[in-house]
Amino acid sequence: MSEPRELVEHFFRHEFGRLGAVLTRSLGVRRLELVEDVVQAALVQALETWSRRGVPEDPGGWLYRTARNLAIDALRREQTLTRVLPRVAEDAEQESSPLETHFADEIGDEPLRLLFVCCHEAVPAESRVALALRMVCGFGTAEIARALLTTEVNVQKRIERARDRLRALDVQFDTPAAAQLCARLDAVLAVVYLLFSQGCHVTHGDVPIRRDLCDEARRLARMLATHPVGDVPAVHALLALMCFHGARFDARVALDGAIVLLEEQDRAAWNWTDVREGMAWLARSAAGDELTRYHVEAGIAWEHCRAATFADTDWRRIAELYDTLDRIAPSPLNALNRAVAEAYLHGPQAGLDRLAAVPPENVPARYPGWHTVIGELHFRLGRYSDAESAWQEALRLTTARADREFLQRRLALCQLEGGEPVVGS
Repeated sequence: MSEPRELVEHFFRHEFGRLGAVLTRSLGVRRLELVEDVVQAALVQALETWSRRGVPEDPGGWLYRTARNLAIDALRREQTLTRVLPRVAEDAEQESSPLETHFADEIGDEPLRLLFVCCHEAVPAESRVALALRMVCGFGTAEIARALLTTEVNVQKRIERARDRLRALDVQFDTPAAAQLCARLDAVLAVVYLLFSQGCHVTHGDVPIRRDLCDEARRLARMLATHPVGDVPAVHALLALMCFHGARFDARVALDGAIVLLEEQDRAAWNWTDVREGMAWLARSAAGDELTRYHVEAGIAWEHCRAATFADTDWRRIAELYDTLDRIAPSPLNALNRAVAEAYLHGPQAGLDRLAAVPPENVPARYPGWHTVIGELHFRLGRYSDAESAWQEALRLTTARADREFLQRRLALCQLEGGEPVVGS
């Protein structure tokens, strides 16, 4: 990762939340917008400066110092030389050790603390997740919109609403009391889950899996599990889910970067250490009577892992689990995945019938996966014209290179009017 652009992109994902957390501690929660601006500006400066002068010995420390100085300059322009500016300056004066050590020591668990701040119970639920994805995960507006199946305009409104609410409440960056942490845990888990999901199923860009996002999600979840507030079945179930999906990463992508469908994956290439860890977390998640979406989704992922071959997959059990999931956490994507299971149980027409029964207002208008599955089911029935129409619509909505190449290969099969079509990934 020697190229400046690649290194900046790497640090953007890895350090955005850390930089934001450190600066929020100094500047205060009411200045979240300023924190976001200076972190982004520091990353832009890194791209420009590193391209000319080369990558510094300590990239993380360089970014931290640059973002801090930008924040000080902004405060001076605003003429807010109050208690905030001395606090930021005091942080700078404490740099007696090498920057890398200083930066690492300073972070501690602050990204997780910032996550709990963003998920304040007084902020509307939909706004909490959007703000946390922006401030802790560094997601852009378009990424958040895709993750939440909404529009970019709605996302921006949610983020602004959350900032305004936190500013009005004058929320502090101190670790909340245990009762407040418990009240915010569901929203925190939703963010960690979406962070992992966006890494696991990348919706734009040149790589089909963003392991850095998945690793950060697992790190946050493991950190939660070590805290009394987070040592609960829902967190254990989410960790099991992550382990089961992560176990298949090496087999999901071919050497040329192409997507390898579940049916075609070499199960010997799965990471069985991850599977065993997932089994341990799943066993811990069974304590008590709580049943969350993470329990059910972990159960679905486990069904795929425990099948010796694709033909051994218990699709009836998977269909039942998707029915349960839709009762706990209704979503059009549950209906889509349930239709796939139905197609394996009773044939592709049964899957199409199930999708046709979904009310039009519940169909995610800009989700390419919906049209991809419809195309697969039509193709399996020999309806090549219908399959082509569905895949063309999916292609129109797709921005991820691997997904576009996959759809282009499927469209080529329509021209041949043959082959062995498959469903699932």
